[in-house]
Amino acid sequence: MEHHHPTPDIWRLFRIWAGIGLQSFGGGASTTFLIRRAFTDKGGWITAEEMQQLWNLCVFTPGINLVALCILIGKRLGGATGVVLSLIGFLVPSATITCLLTAGFTIVEGIPAIQAMLRGVVPATGGVMLLVGLGFARPLAITTYKEGRVKLLLSAAVVAGCFVAIVVFKIAVVFVVLGAALLGILFFTPRRLAIPLEETKGEDHD
Repeated sequence: MEHHHPTPDIWRLFRIWAGIGLQSFGGGASTTFLIRRAFTDKGGWITAEEMQQLWNLCVFTPGINLVALCILIGKRLGGATGVVLSLIGFLVPSATITCLLTAGFTIVEGIPAIQAMLRGVVPATGGVMLLVGLGFARPLAITTYKEGRVKLLLSAAVVAGCFVAIVVFKIAVVFVVLGAALLGILFFTPRRLAIPLEETKGEDHD
């Protein structure tokens, strides 16, 4: 797959991931937003469609999906060395700060201003999650719309079905994801057009 711009060198890759790790306040949603902005919107090294494909692979990965995404992007842009430096840049600075904040939080957790601040973070995180969801959904919706309205309606039905399965019926996410994957195979596998019988007969005569 081609990228819009030449890939960054491995040390720049390290700096980008370190910056993401140091800015990733608000949890996974904000981190996903930063990754997408750095590598797709600003850098242009990975297209929106490629980012969607990489994230889909990460959904099937047990454990922390963002670490899996870091590995895939590091491998795509820097090979084995890119994987190592991406992981170090992404995890070490942020993990160090997290440990320090956790140790210091026990001292200030009873202060009313701190409690109010934490309550304000929740809606902000919700807004970021919505933004990230729309960012992933947009290229998928455009591609599906080009394939026809039927495919678009089927995609919307799968989204709604997964929401109902998780929220209403409390089905485990792993089973919902696997079920959605099977529906994807059923509904979205490209169908080869059958060769008309007349053309086949014509080829036989030749």
